[in-house]
Amino acid sequence: MAFIEKAVVFLMMTAFQVSNSAVHKVGDSAGWTIIGNIDYKKWAATKNFQVGDTIIFEYNAKFHNVMRVTHGMYKSCNASSPLTRMSTGNDTIKITNYGHHLFLCGVPGHCQAGQKVDINVVKKVSAEAPTPSPISAMASPVPPAPSPNNGAPFIVVKGALIMPLLALALSSYASLGISLLVN
Repeated sequence: MAFIEKAVVFLMMTAFQVSNSAVHKVGDSAGWTIIGNIDYKKWAATKNFQVGDTIIFEYNAKFHNVMRVTHGMYKSCNASSPLTRMSTGNDTIKITNYGHHLFLCGVPGHCQAGQKVDINVVKKVSAEAPTPSPISAMASPVPPAPSPNNGAPFIVVKGALIMPLLALALSSYASLGISLLVN
């Protein structure tokens, strides 16, 4: 039974991560180009990039490419030795870590014309607990919260897959003849 519970929890957590990842097409409908004076800095500023997101570069491979570069190379539009070079016209990058992910077009003059983008994935910081005031520090202590081992397991899951996963979990328990009622 413990194995089934762990499997259900794993599936729900996996679905949570998958359902919250997003797909971003660089430049939206315009794509990766110098036509139309796309402001990629403005485009990136309107996005909330997260680990797990997919970034798509769509472009005409005859006229453009995508190069992942260092910060110095990005600032100076230096495409001489990129970290990665892509040239399919439909390149996909999966974001796997926090920080700046810097890309530019290596065709001469394109980066200088603005064909570069900084995909910045910021780690979400939870709000810190407020510092107690001297008066509240003198107040009687608050009883400790119940131990996680004493309470029922609880997982917060967002996304469209929660109901099918819950149904799957419940049907798995039912098919194995496991009662969900606790005496």
